[in-house]
Amino acid sequence: MNKEAFEKGLATRRAVLGAEYVDNSIKNADDFNMPMQELVTEYCWNEIWNRDDLPRKTRSFLNLAMITALNRPHELKLHVRGAINNGLTKEEIRGVFLQAAIYCGVPAAIDAFRVAKEVFKEMEI
Repeated sequence: MNKEAFEKGLATRRAVLGAEYVDNSIKNADDFNMPMQELVTEYCWNEIWNRDDLPRKTRSFLNLAMITALNRPHELKLHVRGAINNGLTKEEIRGVFLQAAIYCGVPAAIDAFRVAKEVFKEMEI
């Protein structure tokens, strides 16, 4: 593991997903899953999210669409919160899910809307 890349990725991960969630993920990691935490933090959150070719808001648009297509509600919940932290509006998030309904399927989009409403309620938006 590259400690510097990990720390940069950790900072970005905290900024997007929230420090409490990220810190709990790291704190609760054990010998079995800590290598995955390190991999995600170093490569996903540093090598990709810290690139300057796309702004974070655009990355959030993409993630919402892809995670909806993959039907991963747990990750979608995290990334709805991250999208809001990155400046997306409820209307923009709705637009992503409507687009996904056509290209990924209505059931996936319905689940995405349900998950987003939970996040909006939690964040009092």
